[in-house]
Amino acid sequence: MTAWTRQKERGSLAALRLMTRIVFTLGWHVGYALLHPITAYFVLTAPAAQRRAVRAYLARALGRAPGVRDVFRLYFVFACTMLDRVFLLAGRSAGYAVEVVGLEPLDARLRQGQGVILLGAHLGSFEVLRVLAGANCPAEIHPMMYEENARQADALFNALDPARASSVIALGRPDTMLRAQECLERGSIIGLLGDRAPRGERMLRVPFLGAEAPFPAGPHLLAHVLGAPVVLFFGLWRGPRRYELRFEPFADRIVLDRANRTAALTEWATRYAARLEALCRAHPYNWFNFYDFWGEFEAPPTPPPPSPAVPCSTADASAPPPR
Repeated sequence: MTAWTRQKERGSLAALRLMTRIVFTLGWHVGYALLHPITAYFVLTAPAAQRRAVRAYLARALGRAPGVRDVFRLYFVFACTMLDRVFLLAGRSAGYAVEVVGLEPLDARLRQGQGVILLGAHLGSFEVLRVLAGANCPAEIHPMMYEENARQADALFNALDPARASSVIALGRPDTMLRAQECLERGSIIGLLGDRAPRGERMLRVPFLGAEAPFPAGPHLLAHVLGAPVVLFFGLWRGPRRYELRFEPFADRIVLDRANRTAALTEWATRYAARLEALCRAHPYNWFNFYDFWGEFEAPPTPPPPSPAVPCSTADASAPPPR
């Protein structure tokens, strides 16, 4: 199981609902002001391993040792996207400013009835696309999500927007691929985040922010199987109630040669990681992976010493070490 799937949600559903009632009653500006003490609390009470992971990421993205303000700012931007998510899911989008970059190629495909895979990351907010662009989008949007580690937040979000639950395609279910294929055949959008993997998924070592890091093979393999064009998407937080929706062509179709599948998957993951790295350097406080991202690969097991009861001359030197 990967590290992020082991992390428990902080806070309770009752607290989330209470906070939602408060900000809906008093307004967005009061909610935004409350984010400062709330963020301070979560920074001060964060587990030591999480604080180390946050500092390690920021050091790579910023190119310098992060200070207390840098750590606070990362948590604060995340809190801002969560506050905005609550308002947007409730249909309260007044006051939001969104700049859209690179939409034309995607829009042309959708208006031709062609399904598209949007490949994003835990960078900014995916919800901004679904809520703000949904009204004018010529196609349905179906995010594919791993739901096991955020049940309380998902319960709140689904209560705010009942249509959300039916639009989500849960990863790891027997009907996941079938639902995704049906959506694409209807000319819909499938949304994937390519910087985390559910438990047990194959991981690839690719360069990212100065060192090899684990990226899942699943999104690229899924795109190969589904045969749909892939467009990169990032909903960047640019300030209070300000977002930039960025779309970038990635592949007309991901094709994997069976004889060299691992190499091909690694190449696609490397391309994806390179683009994500550029955006993390440009917008370092937008990437929300609060765990040891580079430490996901476990060290290979150390083989035990040869048994003295077995002469070395009779051992099979070509056999793999015991696991």
